[in-house]
Amino acid sequence: MKKQYIYSLLCFLFFIGNLSAQQTPAPKQTTAFSIEGATAHLGNGKVIKNSLIMFNDGKITFVGSAMIKIARMGTIINATGKHIYPGFIAANASLGLVEIDAVRASDDEDEVGAMLPHIRSLIAYNAESKVIESMRPNGVLMGQITPRGGTISGTSSVMQFDAWNWEDAAIKKDDAVHINWPNSLTRGRWWLGEDPALKEDKNYVNNIQKIVTFFTDAKSFLANNSSTENLPFRATSGLFNGTQKIFIHVNGEKEITDAIKSFKELGIHKIVLVHAKGAENVADLLIKNDIPVIVERSHRVPNEEDDDYDLFYRNAKILIEKGINVGLGMEGQMERMNTRNLPFYAGTYAAFGIDKEEALKMITSSNAKILGIDDFVGTLEVGKDATLFVSEGDALDMRGNSLTDAFIKGRKISLETHQTKLWKRYSNKYKTK
Repeated sequence: MKKQYIYSLLCFLFFIGNLSAQQTPAPKQTTAFSIEGATAHLGNGKVIKNSLIMFNDGKITFVGSAMIKIARMGTIINATGKHIYPGFIAANASLGLVEIDAVRASDDEDEVGAMLPHIRSLIAYNAESKVIESMRPNGVLMGQITPRGGTISGTSSVMQFDAWNWEDAAIKKDDAVHINWPNSLTRGRWWLGEDPALKEDKNYVNNIQKIVTFFTDAKSFLANNSSTENLPFRATSGLFNGTQKIFIHVNGEKEITDAIKSFKELGIHKIVLVHAKGAENVADLLIKNDIPVIVERSHRVPNEEDDDYDLFYRNAKILIEKGINVGLGMEGQMERMNTRNLPFYAGTYAAFGIDKEEALKMITSSNAKILGIDDFVGTLEVGKDATLFVSEGDALDMRGNSLTDAFIKGRKISLETHQTKLWKRYSNKYKTK
């Protein structure tokens, strides 16, 4: 009886699991497509009105004006009055690593330990996440999947959002190691009666030394080619040979300067700053060392009492005007669900001072360059992957962002999700006959 009960329970769970699984990923492109009449936003700052975009075998074969006399290929999509964009790219996201925050078994974003460069988000990524499929209707088709927590959080990978599994989803494996740089200031623990005002953190220098010691030991281990295996040390090899980047999650002028100096002295030169509040004050250092910045979403309130009320709305403009390459990432409260709003955060940055096409670059070509995938995605150019979408209106405005067609490497993907199904179901509930 007990065995029969367990068998029945397993069958029930299997049935429920199949009900909740995402739709089947799109098959490989077998027919060419020609999209004509739309306003094409190329992702590099250029715009083509009344455009013609053609692609076949997953690659873009033509980008130009629809007025040019050239034979259309395959299926023709009339997109007159609409807009076409490269697929949006979310940097520094944790999509696919957590399904339900309250269910520990579905949470793989943070592992136990402090120095974890060998922890790979790649193999923890859940391609069938319901959260993942909800990104596509807003044009977010790719993302850098990043672990969280610890001092060295682990290694990220870049994924596309229509796949059977992590092997199919990966478009750049193990692109970067992520580290959380310590703060030089701390607040007292008010609940213990300590002064909550900011004060110097006496452990700051020691915390930096721990990081430097770890990487120094790792460099020595790799140089000596030890017969004893050490997975954390081995996982840093790409940082020293230049095949990986170090993403430093850091805030504060002093912290930024210390972080760059420390890694440069270690021989790690491919650096990206994440968050980087105060980066505008050390812009010369960033430009000299060709260091880009991944800023956070714009819809945030100031952290400090002397911050401008609209600081985070103008943050991208401040950095871009300094000559820094700026991308847009996701981190913080409800980040996984909020990642679908990536284009609207870029739109807010546009509303607060930067050109609309410059804001678009933050989630297309700039993010692609920062993540090292700009040779095949990020812009609408001949020879690049046909990862793109058509929207009824301005995709950086939630009033205009309404996708009619989307493609990942030429594959026409579904825009249906569990949310669109529920919307259609309940939108009919109160309709009058």
